[in-house]
Amino acid sequence: MRESYVDLVNIRRQVFAKIAQIAFEEGSLSDLERASFEILPGEVARYRDSIFRERAIVVERLRLSLGLEVRRPSEYHLVSDGLSEIDGDEARLILPLINVITHACEACPTKAYLVTDNCRKCLAHPCTNVCPVNAVSIEKNQAVIDQDKCIKCGRCKTTCPYNAIVLFERPCAEACGVNAIGSDELGRAEIDQDKCVACGRCIVFCPFGAISDKAQIYQLIKALKSRKNMYAIVAPSFLGQFGPLVTPEQIFEGIRQLGFIDAVEVGLGADLTTLHESEEFIRRVPEEIPFMGTSCCNSWTLMVEKMFPEQFDYISDSASPMVYTAQSIKAKDPDAIITFIGPCISKKLEALREDVKDYVHFVITFEELMGMFVAKGIELGEIEIDQEIEDSSSLGRGYAVAGGVAEAVRQTVLALEPDREIPIEGASTLHDCVRIMTLAKAGRRDGYLLEGMACPGGCIAGPGTLASVTRVRRAINDFKNKATHATPLEKYR
Repeated sequence: MRESYVDLVNIRRQVFAKIAQIAFEEGSLSDLERASFEILPGEVARYRDSIFRERAIVVERLRLSLGLEVRRPSEYHLVSDGLSEIDGDEARLILPLINVITHACEACPTKAYLVTDNCRKCLAHPCTNVCPVNAVSIEKNQAVIDQDKCIKCGRCKTTCPYNAIVLFERPCAEACGVNAIGSDELGRAEIDQDKCVACGRCIVFCPFGAISDKAQIYQLIKALKSRKNMYAIVAPSFLGQFGPLVTPEQIFEGIRQLGFIDAVEVGLGADLTTLHESEEFIRRVPEEIPFMGTSCCNSWTLMVEKMFPEQFDYISDSASPMVYTAQSIKAKDPDAIITFIGPCISKKLEALREDVKDYVHFVITFEELMGMFVAKGIELGEIEIDQEIEDSSSLGRGYAVAGGVAEAVRQTVLALEPDREIPIEGASTLHDCVRIMTLAKAGRRDGYLLEGMACPGGCIAGPGTLASVTRVRRAINDFKNKATHATPLEKYR
């Protein structure tokens, strides 16, 4: 979607860059309203019906990028409300993480079957004949569906010989695999936070940019300016995100130029996850548990916890690559302040967990990192560096692509126990994650290793990414081939 939603991507980048600029230059947060004029100058609206509405929405984006609450149009709040709570060098995340900017939402119609101009008013009238509630009628120009009667069974669509009936769905709701998108009293999108697993697909698919998550870049930059023990750990999907000609080494050096002591591949932690999950699968399946799910994707894990609580124990006890990487740094530098940089916004919630918060202190996306590069004036392609990156094995670097986690575990299990059978199945949308867990709950995936990822194609399609999955997948394959070690077993044993 990023390739076609260019205007939304540009607005988000300008917002992140403006917040980063204020932090780097130690400007006043009270200038937020003026910032909206700098991002959207002039008197003529570019994207909506009014320049004033456009700026009001940008102000909410600025507030969310600071980690503040989104304001509702029906309530009186100053732009500066809450600034004192987040003005510091420690991460502040005021839940909920994902929010609807209500005055940006266009109250799109919810799921409906509609008749298009392709209707020929055919003699057979199959659409009226198959409708169980008589919701379809033939009028002067074409068939018409009474939405008050329609039960959304789809029989009319299936039977139409001209494919004249289409299913229309609200983009954010269609993308949500856990049915967390509803409507408020005015028909605008509303998120059920009890169901939401922070996958961020609604953010990606909303064509009006009405949904956004909260960021920590302001506090992170403050920490970079005030502390000396800042480390960045970078998810395997960073390849190709910052331009086709920018090398991995240039990206890592650019991160250091922001003020980090060092940048480390999260592929390092992926190798450790592979070793732990392989040992766990050998030990627990099927003696203790009928199947095992991977532990890497936090949205997948949250989905299982919320929708399949009885099977939650079947998710691997291993920590995620993010956590293992942070722990390895902490073992060398106990005072380290660690920032995870990746494609995922759900990691912001994972970092709040009691068993994680002492290791991972900030979480930002590649998109937010780009805003920091822009604010700092860092041109990655102009950086000269010959230092190679050698933190992870080839299998660890493959975690970013759907199937990479399961394949790494499968190869490791077979290396440890050559006669062991390890059937695997993967899902790389939440819709598919729910499907395979439903089958597993019914006993139809016993003995399996199940890899769950919330984003299509894996982490390379996360909501915080910048580039097409095709470019990133190709760059990851090239980077895998440059790894010194093929497997984590070669690296650690």
